[in-house]
Amino acid sequence: MANTYTQIYIHYVFAVQNRKSLISPKWENELYKYITGIVQKYEHKLLIVNGVQDHLHILVRMSPKQSSSDLMYNVKRSSSMWINDNKLVQHKFNWQEGFGGFSVSNNEVASKIKYIENQKSHHKKSTFKEEYKQFLKENNIDYEEKYIFKDPE
Repeated sequence: MANTYTQIYIHYVFAVQNRKSLISPKWENELYKYITGIVQKYEHKLLIVNGVQDHLHILVRMSPKQSSSDLMYNVKRSSSMWINDNKLVQHKFNWQEGFGGFSVSNNEVASKIKYIENQKSHHKKSTFKEEYKQFLKENNIDYEEKYIFKDPE
């Protein structure tokens, strides 16, 4: 896209279906590398990926060539297929429907990276649902409680 200049950062949050704790520390780094490859394939720049056993955070500098919904479709579809093809979980792995996508200003990128780096320690103090609702409130997003990611079954 000649003469197209953008600098759009999006912080994505997405969860394992039913928020089951299926992402194992044994293979999470390989998953992160795989997700990085997906993001790069579509010409975006992944700044960081990290999470805990039931959800992930990624910070992406977006290319103008693809929408955020299409990127998340590709990330979730391809990574769940990778997890299933490699038989990393006992049953079929799926990501929960939907995601959070929150814009990040250029001067907030460093602090957002630090926040995502510290996910494991952060979740010793706060639940995923509390964290997610806080993002929605900080970004002035109206929501209905029944549509927030499902609790673990």
